[in-house]
Amino acid sequence: MKFSHVAVESLDCVLPPVEVSSDAIEARLAPAYERLSLPAGRLELMTGIRARRFWEKPVAASFASAEAARKVLAKTRIPREKLGILMHCGVCRDRMEPATAATVHDLLGLSPATQILDVSNACLGFLNGMILAAGLIESGQIEAALIVTGEDGLPLLERTIEQFLDPSQTRKSVKSLFANLTIGAGAAAAVFCHTSLAPEAPRLSAALCRTDSAASRLCQGGAKNGGLEMTTDSEALLEAGIALAGNAWEGFLAETGWTRAEVTGVVCHQVGRVHQRRLLEKLGLSEALDHPTYPFLGNTGSAALPTALALALDGGMLAQGGKVALLGIGSGLSTLMAALEK
Repeated sequence: MKFSHVAVESLDCVLPPVEVSSDAIEARLAPAYERLSLPAGRLELMTGIRARRFWEKPVAASFASAEAARKVLAKTRIPREKLGILMHCGVCRDRMEPATAATVHDLLGLSPATQILDVSNACLGFLNGMILAAGLIESGQIEAALIVTGEDGLPLLERTIEQFLDPSQTRKSVKSLFANLTIGAGAAAAVFCHTSLAPEAPRLSAALCRTDSAASRLCQGGAKNGGLEMTTDSEALLEAGIALAGNAWEGFLAETGWTRAEVTGVVCHQVGRVHQRRLLEKLGLSEALDHPTYPFLGNTGSAALPTALALALDGGMLAQGGKVALLGIGSGLSTLMAALEK
């Protein structure tokens, strides 16, 4: 996929106010750790995650998305009436029906002419929304789009701690729950538009997607037993994800016309230290190019990559002439790579 007229006009994120350290989580898990002979400190040691953030109490996905959207709308130069579509792209949604985007639209007071829909594809949802919006802009169907996501992992964390403390659990059974302890919360939003409306903004120039649906059972979550539950074969998912990304990378370079040496920055989906190191190693990229947020935010689902990108752009990552690769991976299993240029 190639794009000639799509700009990232504005992007922002919300970091929830309450920090929860890995040490604090393990303190709550102490009875289970002692019973199962698990060493304290393993959570941060294995993942590189010192902390993650949450709201003071569980919040609706629409609330989180709208909070990020307000920050973006406060600084965008694009008139609201030009927003042809609003997409909520989170793993978290308010309910099955109506679309969470409907509530976000109401909270923001957007135009009746703005189309609404939810986009769901695990941690890859925001990138999928970006590409769908880019296609609509490139084809001339809309002038601008508002992409939002809001994730709250607190209910999943609380349910996972409850499961860990169940005396019937064994070292083998809790292994599939361990990834849940890395989950955090956050929100992000972006305005994409035709380049004629923002000629100086970074451009979305290309994207490439690859899917390995044979790996779709390696991470599965949803409502169960009165709460949220998720089980993950972390090792198998890691290997399948790295292999898929490795297969996609050469195609991405061909689609963009870039060489590895021309890449000036990288923003990955934020899972943990091992995933970051293995992915960049597989693609032949230096860790110095990356902008990780997992050490202090954990894995915030679909908000992870756009949050990391927003913070990196605020830090001056994309200078004139820069080329930044967005490397998304979501259980399912899909990878989506996108190119930003300035």
